Amino acid sequence: MLTYGTARGRWVVAATVLGSGIASLDATVVGIALPRIGIDFNTGVASLQWVVTAYTLTLASFLLLGGALGDRFGRRRVFGVGVIWFALASAICAVAPTAGALIGARALQGVGAALLTPGSLAILQASFAPTDRARAIGAWSGLGALAGAAGPLVGGYLLAIGSWRWVFLLNLPLSAAVLLISMRHVPESSDRTAGRLDLGGAAWAVTALSGVTFALIEGPSLGWTSVATITCLAVGVGAGVVFVLVERHTENPMLPPKLFAARQFTATNVVTLLLYAALGGMLFLLPVALEQIAHYSPLEAGMSLLPVTVMMLLLSARSGRLASRIGPRLQMTVGPLVAGTGLFLLTRIATDHQYLTGVLPGVLVLGAGLVITVAPLTATAMSSAPGGHAGVASAVNNDVARAGGLIAVAVLPVVSSLTGDAYLHADAFARGFRTAGIICALLCLVGAVVARIGLRPACPVEHRHPVWTFLPSLRG
Repeated sequence: MLTYGTARGRWVVAATVLGSGIASLDATVVGIALPRIGIDFNTGVASLQWVVTAYTLTLASFLLLGGALGDRFGRRRVFGVGVIWFALASAICAVAPTAGALIGARALQGVGAALLTPGSLAILQASFAPTDRARAIGAWSGLGALAGAAGPLVGGYLLAIGSWRWVFLLNLPLSAAVLLISMRHVPESSDRTAGRLDLGGAAWAVTALSGVTFALIEGPSLGWTSVATITCLAVGVGAGVVFVLVERHTENPMLPPKLFAARQFTATNVVTLLLYAALGGMLFLLPVALEQIAHYSPLEAGMSLLPVTVMMLLLSARSGRLASRIGPRLQMTVGPLVAGTGLFLLTRIATDHQYLTGVLPGVLVLGAGLVITVAPLTATAMSSAPGGHAGVASAVNNDVARAGGLIAVAVLPVVSSLTGDAYLHADAFARGFRTAGIICALLCLVGAVVARIGLRPACPVEHRHPVWTFLPSLRG
């Protein structure tokens, strides 16, 4: 077993952070490039939605299966396959001649990300000694979050010096570095007791998400009563029902139904779904709003969210310590309310284009809401799972967050009247953006209500401390 302080231990952490980091980075960096992609391909909002959702769709669908493959066939092996797959798909994205080709390559990228993302955490779990495991996972979590948060800034810089295709080419040298480090330093591990793969569950999950997503995105252009829209919606809903039935009767389900028997676990994941739907939907539209309404450059749009990254880095650990002392319910109730207020304040961009007055207040309030919420939310999702299923619970919570973003990106433009080429018309986009911000704020409000009702009113007795015992650490 490895120790954190050794050279090999640090190399293993570096490989897993870089591996999961390129997947997180790609999920956010593309948002800044969307207006340029739409203009270059002369396409509408629906195609831009698919550029985002094709990646999230396959990632969310295969994430749990990717973890099972690593357990069965070797975590380093599947991790490496995922990195290679992701790099090849990124290269195809970079040279895509049409919007359709780009969307297809993005779907392939999502499959690669689903193979490497769960493997990165599983490698740390299997490789490090129990005494150093928490430290290694903490480094992985913090640095990985930094990679995702840095996406808009990196995307803006690459657009400033090149084109949107550079966003995807960046993944090639990063993937090569991950592979070299993995081959040299990462030990192989597997679970000899792993059961059969739940291929049926994975197939039904893909069908369900694909059918519903296609109907929601293409419905405005094809017509809500068209045969294609109704058929896809019916297939998606039907596949979702079959997925639930299959998981209930499969010996080794990729989504164990018994996890949701715990009220705390279920409530936490409902809050996750609502919060990340609000974030995913708003962050899909925000870069477009900054560039098309406020006329920011891609680099300026990327830098506008930098305060959120700084706040998360400086304060997330302290937020987690506070939750361990007072229980998660207070923070998971207050945090979504604060985040929702930040999302609502960001709608001021429609009328106030100045960064200090129209953008920064919403960014700071949103950052505060995320600091309050994210750490206790993740910890509660893992600790509230019954029967010692912390690893599976973490994967499920990750999948729920991505599914929330997937659904929001598909639905929010439709209900906000942001379809067709609306993103090219500042006034029309401004009206829709205000509506979208209000909807996202309401989702956060509902999440706060769910947390207030669904979570236990206090933490276990041994963790009960007055809230003011946390305050001295703020000065440290």
